[in-house]
Amino acid sequence: MLAAATRKGSAMLELRPNCECCNKDLPADAADALICSFECTFCRECARTRLPGGRCPNCGGELVRRPVRPAEKLARYPASTARVLKAHAGCGPAN
Repeated sequence: MLAAATRKGSAMLELRPNCECCNKDLPADAADALICSFECTFCRECARTRLPGGRCPNCGGELVRRPVRPAEKLARYPASTARVLKAHAGCGPAN
């Protein structure tokens, strides 16, 4: 279930605040945040070293760089504060 913010009926990315594998903080401007088409969010390090084939362990989809929402838009359309953490094989606490 996606709880995406909306603007005039258009869904917006949640910009989740953490890697769901290691729980690393991934602020809205994080250059190493990766997402799949369902917005599962991972850090680049986990995608590279912990996730089989660098793919989303939930849907098997491709992980791509999450876009950065411009700072002037974040004030009106803030990033999500809801953290998601799942027990995927190979995942564990952040170093």
